[in-house]
Parts: sequence; structure tokens; C-alpha cells
Amino acid sequence: MSKVWFITGSSRGFGRRFAQAALERGDRVAATARDTDSLADLVAAHGEALLPLKLDVTDKAAAFEAVQSAHDHFGRLDVVVNNAGYGLFGAVEELTEQQVRQQMETNFYGALWVTQAALPLLRAQAGGHIVQISTVGGVVSFPNLGGYNASKWALEGLTEALAQEVADFGIKVTLVEPGGFETDWAGSSATFAEQLPVYDDLRTAVAAAWGDVKSGDPAATGPALLKIVDADNPPLRVFFGTAPLHFVPQAYAERLKTWEEWADISTQAQGDAA
Repeated sequence: MSKVWFITGSSRGFGRRFAQAALERGDRVAATARDTDSLADLVAAHGEALLPLKLDVTDKAAAFEAVQSAHDHFGRLDVVVNNAGYGLFGAVEELTEQQVRQQMETNFYGALWVTQAALPLLRAQAGGHIVQISTVGGVVSFPNLGGYNASKWALEGLTEALAQEVADFGIKVTLVEPGGFETDWAGSSATFAEQLPVYDDLRTAVAAAWGDVKSGDPAATGPALLKIVDADNPPLRVFFGTAPLHFVPQAYAERLKTWEEWADISTQAQGDAA
């Protein structure tokens, strides 16, 4: 049975790959972009199976309207993918208030508005799947990405709670956590803070470390997501790419070790309360 998708940020990167994969197997897709002209080739190739919708996810009212329009057009929504987002590069000291607020407006609030708009529709049809495109940086943080990490950690916390709230309604929830991929995430779509020379050595070290990490092929992510949304019991969290499989377990082991080493302080902080 074919599915109906709602995908934000479909003009390029992961969003476009997801839309292509769904369309190529016969699904129908409501694809949003700030500029729907970027979707013209997909419309030409797939006709009425694709509904292009202009959307800036930071506009709450527009997000609700777009979700409702997609539902009205296709009659239902089966998969809602919150993909719209971008990278913010800069040490914490370098970030401006506006840069951080805009990062949260897009990466966190944008996903929140679309999710809130979709939930009543999914509840009414007794099912659906919400997919949040997070990042490995939503699990562990990296220097020079504090603002970006913060937006994705917020999304992860929100989504873990969401999954527990909507399970009884037949709604599935998944956080996709990609590692490095050959997309434009760190290119023209990114925002860069004004650099302070004091962090130059750190930036050089970070760049060298990531230079040894093999980037993934974005074309492979579409088929991978299809398997997730087709699964009877999809995961709450799943990595895309192999790099996170290597360094995330190490980070978790270090956290557990630290908590155990300081367990006496944890007990002391409990006090004598019954």
C-alpha cells in the first residue's frame, strides 16, 4: 500500500533524496521548500504524485496551513519528515544572539510546529509515522557546533517525550541521526559566526579530525529511510552512516564511567530525605 509523505526542506540534501525515493516507488509526496521552483524537475517527472508547497518552517501559521493543505489534497498523511534545518558554525563565545535564536527557530521550533500540526490528523486516522532528522550531534556534542548541537539536543528531548505520548494512538516516532554526508550542510546553507583568533588552533584540530572521517553518500539515505518507515516496529533512534557507530558507544561508556566514579557525591547530594 502506497504512503503519503510530508517532507520539509525538500529542495536539496536529504529532503530531496527522501522525496525522490518515495516517489520512485509509487508513493505520493507533499514536498516543502522556501522556493518551490527548486522542485520543478520532480513535478515534471512525477506529476500529480508530488505536491510542491512553499514553506518557511519558522512561520508557525504557515507550517500549520501547509500540513493541512497536504492532508486535504491527498486525503491522509502517513509519514511526516521534519528535515528542514541548517548548520551553525562557531565557538560558543563567537555566536551572536540572533544566530542562536534563528538556529532554534528553524531546527527546533520549525519541527515542533509541523509536528503539532500533524498530530491531530494522525490521531484521527489512528496511525502515522513522524520522522525527525536529527544528527549524531544530537547525541554527542562537537566543538565549534555548540549552537547547532543545542538545537538538535532540544529536538531529541522533545521527540523522546513525544514517542511515549503518542504510542497508544498508533503513531510511530523515529529520530534519524546522520554522521557526515556529502551534502551542502556545511556549505552555502550554513551560517558562520565571526571568528575570534583565539580559537584558530581549535578549528584546525577539529578540521583535521573530521578529515579522517569518511563521508556518506546521500543517495543511499532514501532507500534506508524507506526501510524504516515500512518496518512494523521502527526504532526510536537510528544512525545514518558508519562513523557514529564507532565513536558514540565510546562517548556513552565515558559518561557511565564518570557517573559511577562520582556516585558517592550523587548519594551525598540526596541528603537524609526519606
